[in-house]
Amino acid sequence: MTKITIPDLLKKKREGKKITMLTAYDFPFAQIVDEAGIDMILIGDSLGVVVQGNENTLSVAMDEMLYHTRIVARAAEHALVIGDMPFMSFQPGIETAVQNACRFLQAGATAVKLEGGEAVTDRIRAITRMDIPVMGHVGLTPQSVHRMGGYKVQGREQTMAERIIADAKAVEEAGAFAVVLEGIPLELGRKITKTLSIPTIGIGAGPHCDGQVLVLHDLLGLFERFHPTFVKTYANLKSQALDAIKRYKEEVELGAFPSEEESYK
Repeated sequence: MTKITIPDLLKKKREGKKITMLTAYDFPFAQIVDEAGIDMILIGDSLGVVVQGNENTLSVAMDEMLYHTRIVARAAEHALVIGDMPFMSFQPGIETAVQNACRFLQAGATAVKLEGGEAVTDRIRAITRMDIPVMGHVGLTPQSVHRMGGYKVQGREQTMAERIIADAKAVEEAGAFAVVLEGIPLELGRKITKTLSIPTIGIGAGPHCDGQVLVLHDLLGLFERFHPTFVKTYANLKSQALDAIKRYKEEVELGAFPSEEESYK
Protein backbone atom coordinates (compact mmCIF):
# COMPACT_ATOMS: atom_id res chain seq x y z
CA MET A 1 0.00 0.00 0.00
CA THR A 2 1.21 3.48 -0.83
CA LYS A 3 1.18 6.37 1.62
CA ILE A 4 -2.13 8.26 1.78
CA THR A 5 -1.86 11.96 0.95
CA ILE A 6 -4.13 14.99 1.28
CA PRO A 7 -4.86 14.98 -2.49
CA ASP A 8 -5.89 11.31 -2.18
CA LEU A 9 -8.53 12.25 0.39
CA LEU A 10 -9.87 15.13 -1.70
CA LYS A 11 -10.07 12.77 -4.68
CA LYS A 12 -12.10 10.29 -2.64
CA LYS A 13 -14.56 13.08 -1.82
CA ARG A 14 -14.93 13.94 -5.51
CA GLU A 15 -15.38 10.30 -6.51
CA GLY A 16 -17.83 9.51 -3.69
CA LYS A 17 -15.52 6.97 -2.04
CA LYS A 18 -15.75 6.64 1.73
CA ILE A 19 -12.81 7.64 3.93
CA THR A 20 -11.78 5.67 7.02
CA MET A 21 -10.14 7.04 10.16
CA LEU A 22 -9.37 5.64 13.61
CA THR A 23 -7.51 6.81 16.67
CA ALA A 24 -4.34 5.09 17.89
CA TYR A 25 -1.99 5.97 20.71
CA ASP A 26 0.81 3.38 20.65
CA PHE A 27 3.00 1.42 18.25
CA PRO A 28 1.29 -2.03 18.33
CA PHE A 29 -2.23 -0.75 17.73
CA ALA A 30 -1.08 1.85 15.20
CA GLN A 31 0.66 -0.95 13.31
CA ILE A 32 -2.54 -3.01 13.27
CA VAL A 33 -4.68 -0.07 12.16
CA ASP A 34 -2.19 0.76 9.43
CA GLU A 35 -1.99 -2.84 8.21
CA ALA A 36 -5.79 -2.91 8.00
CA GLY A 37 -5.60 -0.16 5.40
CA ILE A 38 -7.25 2.65 7.37
CA ASP A 39 -6.78 5.98 5.54
CA MET A 40 -6.00 8.19 8.53
CA ILE A 41 -4.76 7.65 12.08
CA LEU A 42 -5.63 10.33 14.60
CA ILE A 43 -3.56 10.64 17.75
CA GLY A 44 -6.58 12.00 19.58
CA ASP A 45 -6.58 13.96 22.80
CA SER A 46 -9.19 11.33 23.67
CA LEU A 47 -6.16 9.51 25.08
CA GLY A 48 -6.76 11.62 28.18
CA VAL A 49 -9.92 9.58 28.78
CA VAL A 50 -9.31 6.11 27.30
CA VAL A 51 -5.58 5.83 28.09
CA GLN A 52 -4.99 8.13 31.08
CA GLY A 53 -8.35 7.58 32.79
CA ASN A 54 -9.35 11.24 33.13
CA GLU A 55 -12.94 12.49 33.08
CA ASN A 56 -12.34 14.65 29.99
CA THR A 57 -9.63 15.71 27.54
CA LEU A 58 -8.78 19.08 29.10
CA SER A 59 -5.77 17.95 31.14
CA VAL A 60 -3.84 16.44 28.22
CA ALA A 61 -0.54 18.28 27.72
CA MET A 62 1.18 19.10 24.46
CA ASP A 63 4.28 17.10 25.42
CA GLU A 64 2.10 14.04 26.03
CA MET A 65 0.52 14.39 22.60
CA LEU A 66 3.95 14.65 20.97
CA TYR A 67 5.15 11.54 22.81
CA HIS A 68 2.25 9.47 21.45
CA THR A 69 2.56 11.03 17.98
CA ARG A 70 6.19 9.91 17.69
CA ILE A 71 5.22 6.36 18.60
CA VAL A 72 2.30 6.16 16.18
CA ALA A 73 4.21 7.79 13.32
CA ARG A 74 6.85 5.05 13.51
CA ALA A 75 4.17 2.44 12.78
CA ALA A 76 2.20 4.25 10.05
CA GLU A 77 3.56 3.22 6.68
CA HIS A 78 0.26 3.75 4.81
CA ALA A 79 -2.07 5.94 6.87
CA LEU A 80 -1.92 9.71 7.03
CA VAL A 81 -1.04 10.68 10.62
CA ILE A 82 -2.92 13.53 12.28
CA GLY A 83 -1.97 15.13 15.60
CA ASP A 84 -4.87 16.38 17.69
CA MET A 85 -4.06 19.81 19.13
CA PRO A 86 -4.93 19.64 22.84
CA PHE A 87 -6.53 22.27 25.03
CA MET A 88 -4.32 25.37 25.41
CA SER A 89 -2.11 24.41 22.47
CA PHE A 90 -3.88 26.89 20.17
CA GLN A 91 -6.36 28.87 22.31
CA PRO A 92 -3.81 31.42 23.66
CA GLY A 93 -3.08 32.90 20.23
CA ILE A 94 -1.90 32.54 16.66
CA GLU A 95 1.81 32.32 17.48
CA THR A 96 1.25 29.54 20.01
CA ALA A 97 -0.95 27.65 17.55
CA VAL A 98 1.62 27.80 14.75
CA GLN A 99 4.49 26.78 17.00
CA ASN A 100 2.61 23.77 18.34
CA ALA A 101 1.45 22.72 14.87
CA CYS A 102 5.08 22.77 13.77
CA ARG A 103 6.01 20.60 16.75
CA PHE A 104 3.47 17.99 15.64
CA LEU A 105 5.05 17.78 12.20
CA GLN A 106 8.49 17.46 13.76
CA ALA A 107 7.13 14.53 15.78
CA GLY A 108 6.04 12.74 12.61
CA ALA A 109 2.49 13.92 11.93
CA THR A 110 1.40 14.95 8.44
CA ALA A 111 -1.41 17.22 9.63
CA VAL A 112 -3.05 18.62 12.75
CA LYS A 113 -6.65 18.79 13.93
CA LEU A 114 -8.10 21.56 16.06
CA GLU A 115 -11.56 22.11 17.49
CA GLY A 116 -13.79 25.08 16.77
CA GLY A 117 -15.43 27.01 13.97
CA GLU A 118 -15.38 30.70 13.15
CA ALA A 119 -13.61 31.52 16.43
CA VAL A 120 -10.46 29.64 15.37
CA THR A 121 -10.30 30.49 11.67
CA ASP A 122 -7.42 32.90 12.28
CA ARG A 123 -5.42 29.98 13.72
CA ILE A 124 -6.33 27.73 10.79
CA ARG A 125 -5.27 30.37 8.27
CA ALA A 126 -1.97 31.00 10.05
CA ILE A 127 -1.14 27.29 10.30
CA THR A 128 -2.03 26.53 6.69
CA ARG A 129 0.08 29.50 5.56
CA MET A 130 3.01 27.53 6.98
CA ASP A 131 2.04 24.66 4.63
CA ILE A 132 0.77 22.57 7.53
CA PRO A 133 -2.48 20.75 6.64
CA VAL A 134 -5.32 21.36 9.10
CA MET A 135 -8.39 19.26 9.83
CA GLY A 136 -11.24 21.15 11.47
CA HIS A 137 -13.71 19.88 14.08
CA VAL A 138 -17.20 21.30 14.65
CA GLY A 139 -20.43 20.29 16.33
CA LEU A 140 -19.82 18.54 19.62
CA THR A 141 -16.31 19.69 20.53
CA PRO A 142 -15.05 17.82 23.63
CA GLN A 143 -12.75 20.66 24.72
CA SER A 144 -15.93 22.76 25.12
CA VAL A 145 -17.55 20.22 27.45
CA HIS A 146 -18.18 22.75 30.21
CA ARG A 147 -19.88 25.26 27.91
CA MET A 148 -22.08 22.52 26.46
CA GLY A 149 -22.95 21.12 29.89
CA GLY A 150 -21.66 17.66 29.02
CA TYR A 151 -21.28 15.52 25.91
CA LYS A 152 -24.63 16.38 24.34
CA VAL A 153 -25.85 16.21 20.74
CA GLN A 154 -25.49 19.61 19.08
CA GLY A 155 -27.58 21.19 16.32
CA ARG A 156 -31.05 19.83 17.02
CA GLU A 157 -32.42 23.37 17.23
CA GLN A 158 -32.51 25.45 14.04
CA THR A 159 -30.38 28.27 15.44
CA MET A 160 -27.63 25.94 16.57
CA ALA A 161 -27.80 23.94 13.33
CA GLU A 162 -27.23 27.13 11.36
CA ARG A 163 -24.34 28.00 13.65
CA ILE A 164 -22.68 24.65 12.98
CA ILE A 165 -23.16 25.02 9.22
CA ALA A 166 -21.56 28.46 9.40
CA ASP A 167 -18.68 27.05 11.44
CA ALA A 168 -18.08 24.26 8.91
CA LYS A 169 -18.08 26.74 6.02
CA ALA A 170 -15.72 29.05 7.89
CA VAL A 171 -13.30 26.20 8.56
CA GLU A 172 -13.29 25.30 4.86
CA GLU A 173 -12.78 28.91 3.79
CA ALA A 174 -9.88 29.24 6.25
CA GLY A 175 -8.04 26.47 4.40
CA ALA A 176 -8.82 23.22 6.21
CA PHE A 177 -8.52 20.09 4.04
CA ALA A 178 -11.26 18.23 5.95
CA VAL A 179 -13.57 18.68 8.94
CA VAL A 180 -14.78 16.33 11.66
CA LEU A 181 -18.51 16.53 12.38
CA GLU A 182 -19.23 15.21 15.85
CA GLY A 183 -22.46 14.60 17.71
CA ILE A 184 -24.97 16.15 15.31
CA PRO A 185 -28.24 14.91 13.73
CA LEU A 186 -27.76 12.83 10.58
CA GLU A 187 -29.69 15.28 8.37
CA LEU A 188 -27.41 18.10 9.47
CA GLY A 189 -24.44 15.87 8.67
CA ARG A 190 -25.90 15.25 5.23
CA LYS A 191 -26.48 18.96 4.58
CA ILE A 192 -22.96 20.00 5.60
CA THR A 193 -21.41 17.20 3.54
CA LYS A 194 -23.30 18.34 0.43
CA THR A 195 -22.40 21.98 1.08
CA LEU A 196 -18.64 21.59 1.52
CA SER A 197 -16.08 20.74 -1.14
CA ILE A 198 -13.73 19.26 1.49
CA PRO A 199 -14.31 15.83 3.10
CA THR A 200 -16.47 15.55 6.19
CA ILE A 201 -15.48 12.90 8.74
CA GLY A 202 -18.36 11.86 10.96
CA ILE A 203 -18.41 10.61 14.52
CA GLY A 204 -21.99 10.48 15.63
CA ALA A 205 -23.01 12.51 12.58
CA GLY A 206 -24.80 9.85 10.56
CA PRO A 207 -24.03 7.80 7.44
CA HIS A 208 -23.96 10.62 4.90
CA CYS A 209 -20.53 12.03 5.80
CA ASP A 210 -17.64 11.41 3.42
CA GLY A 211 -15.88 9.32 6.04
CA GLN A 212 -16.11 8.02 9.59
CA VAL A 213 -13.87 8.01 12.66
CA LEU A 214 -14.11 6.11 15.94
CA VAL A 215 -11.98 5.88 19.05
CA LEU A 216 -10.13 2.58 18.72
CA HIS A 217 -10.75 1.58 22.33
CA ASP A 218 -14.50 1.91 21.77
CA LEU A 219 -14.40 -0.16 18.57
CA LEU A 220 -12.43 -2.95 20.28
CA GLY A 221 -14.44 -3.03 23.52
CA LEU A 222 -11.54 -1.82 25.66
CA PHE A 223 -13.37 1.14 27.20
CA GLU A 224 -16.54 0.67 29.24
CA ARG A 225 -16.98 3.80 31.35
CA PHE A 226 -19.61 5.08 28.93
CA HIS A 227 -20.94 3.94 25.56
CA PRO A 228 -22.15 6.64 23.15
CA THR A 229 -25.03 5.77 20.84
CA PHE A 230 -22.84 6.22 17.75
CA VAL A 231 -20.29 3.60 18.82
CA LYS A 232 -20.38 0.11 17.32
CA THR A 233 -18.26 -2.43 19.20
CA TYR A 234 -16.65 -4.77 16.66
CA ALA A 235 -14.78 -6.92 19.23
CA ASN A 236 -14.57 -7.41 22.97
CA LEU A 237 -10.84 -7.49 23.60
CA LYS A 238 -11.27 -6.68 27.27
CA SER A 239 -12.99 -9.99 27.98
CA GLN A 240 -10.38 -11.89 25.94
CA ALA A 241 -7.52 -10.17 27.75
CA LEU A 242 -9.15 -10.76 31.13
CA ASP A 243 -9.58 -14.46 30.37
CA ALA A 244 -5.95 -14.82 29.25
CA ILE A 245 -4.60 -13.04 32.35
CA LYS A 246 -6.75 -15.17 34.66
CA ARG A 247 -5.42 -18.35 33.02
CA TYR A 248 -1.85 -17.08 33.41
CA LYS A 249 -2.49 -16.38 37.11
CA GLU A 250 -3.96 -19.84 37.61
CA GLU A 251 -1.09 -21.63 35.87
CA VAL A 252 1.55 -19.73 37.86
CA GLU A 253 -0.20 -20.51 41.15
CA LEU A 254 -0.53 -24.21 40.20
CA GLY A 255 3.08 -24.42 39.07
CA ALA A 256 2.03 -25.23 35.50
CA PHE A 257 3.84 -22.20 34.08
CA PRO A 258 6.61 -22.08 33.18
CA SER A 259 6.99 -25.67 32.09
CA GLU A 260 10.15 -27.23 30.65
CA GLU A 261 9.03 -25.97 27.23
CA GLU A 262 9.26 -22.37 28.48
CA SER A 263 12.61 -22.98 30.18
CA TYR A 264 16.18 -22.96 28.91
CA LYS A 265 17.96 -26.33 28.74
